[in-house]
Amino acid sequence: MAVDYTVIAVYLAGMLAMGWWGMRRARSKSEFLVAGRRLGPVMYSGTMAAIVLGGASTIGGVGLGYRYGLSGAWMVFTIGLGLLALSVFFSARIARLRVYTVSEMLDLRYGGRAGVISGVVMWAYTLMLAVTSTIAYATIFDVLFDMDRTLAIVLGGSIVVAYSTLGGMWSITLTDMVQFVVKTIGVLLLLLPIAVVKAGGFGEMRAKLPTAYFDPLGIGGETIFTYVLIYTFGMLIGQDIWQRVFTARGDRTAKWGGTVAGTYCLVYALAGAVIGTAAKVLYPDLASADTAFATIVKDELPVGVRGLVLAAALAAVMSTSSGALIACATVANNDIWSRLRGLVRPEGAERDEVRGNRLFILVMGVAVIVTAIALNNVVEALTVAYNLLVGGLLVPILGGLLWRRGTVQGALASVVAGGLAVVGLMAGYGILANEPVYYGLLASLAAYVVVSLATPATDPAVLAAWRERLAGRAPGAAAAPPVPAAR
Repeated sequence: MAVDYTVIAVYLAGMLAMGWWGMRRARSKSEFLVAGRRLGPVMYSGTMAAIVLGGASTIGGVGLGYRYGLSGAWMVFTIGLGLLALSVFFSARIARLRVYTVSEMLDLRYGGRAGVISGVVMWAYTLMLAVTSTIAYATIFDVLFDMDRTLAIVLGGSIVVAYSTLGGMWSITLTDMVQFVVKTIGVLLLLLPIAVVKAGGFGEMRAKLPTAYFDPLGIGGETIFTYVLIYTFGMLIGQDIWQRVFTARGDRTAKWGGTVAGTYCLVYALAGAVIGTAAKVLYPDLASADTAFATIVKDELPVGVRGLVLAAALAAVMSTSSGALIACATVANNDIWSRLRGLVRPEGAERDEVRGNRLFILVMGVAVIVTAIALNNVVEALTVAYNLLVGGLLVPILGGLLWRRGTVQGALASVVAGGLAVVGLMAGYGILANEPVYYGLLASLAAYVVVSLATPATDPAVLAAWRERLAGRAPGAAAAPPVPAAR
């Protein structure tokens, strides 16, 4: 294992080094939070794929393949579909807004007053998303070093907090590119073919497993529908995803770079399911499906390769964790704290805000680590995050983009009705039930439509300013300074 430990140690040291390097570039609010809005298509595609394919997509995706066979790909597949939909239909307009948070978009569209409430819901989502990724460190470090759970969470979480705090989005972008490459090599090019060969090939897998393992819909229609509702729609509106869209240097980069990343997700989904299916052949009686990834890596891969694949698992967790962390801190600072203080920032004062945003990342990072230590169930935490996001914010966000008659009162009613319905129904039906997001979404939609129609239409001047902003012509939406693009 000495070689494997060396690979992991070099990888972790590299993450910290990139955080230090990123600190030298993050000298303004724009550079710190959205990498100066100048990522080219290569870096944009890699970092977008990295953030959406986290520990749940890697370890959880293999676990679903172990339990259901090829249809276990649906969870990650719906994530890819959501990213494709975002990129093709919405990303160009989102990038032209040149804002920092989803709540700022809602304020622009509805004329203000939606930011704090929507910010609280988005903050809860990003916090829980960061927590789920941080909990996953315990699984990986347990395989690597037989480490205590709390110590593993503190170690992994501290590394992510360190490089995120130092360089903001620049550090995260650089580390995500490395993580994207490591995941591609470790999971797609090494673990996938080795797992299939060790299992005897596809013919042997078919012979040893029930036919249901090769049924594309074997996981169940209701489960697939729920995945679409939570993950596909969740990709359309999450702050962690939008903040990456804001890093694109232009419309075409956001659209086509995101399309490439979404397509990559579809391939990754199938790969995880195949690896899990192979693990079922090799280890038919595992106590937990979620241990399939770690088991096949530990027992079947040669020295050195094993270290690289475990680094790939770490990369998957860290990319989602760092993206969720900076999103959580951005929302906490810009949408909640600054608004509650009544802070008004003059134009051109962005340079003075780097220190404040860096402090918020540090504080939110500590909160994430403490929360992760207190919680045990990754699936429940992830479900809470996406139920709040979809149930509370999907309707007012997509309504603002697609329906002219939506009003600020309708948006606020939608957020409150959907959020309260989701929380109440999770308490009644259970966190993992499907009903909370179904009925919460319906409550949110009903409140949005009824209240919007019952209240005066949005001021035409606000809508005119909104259209100008979407077209990239309004003040604050001007082109970025002519600096070299990051490819």
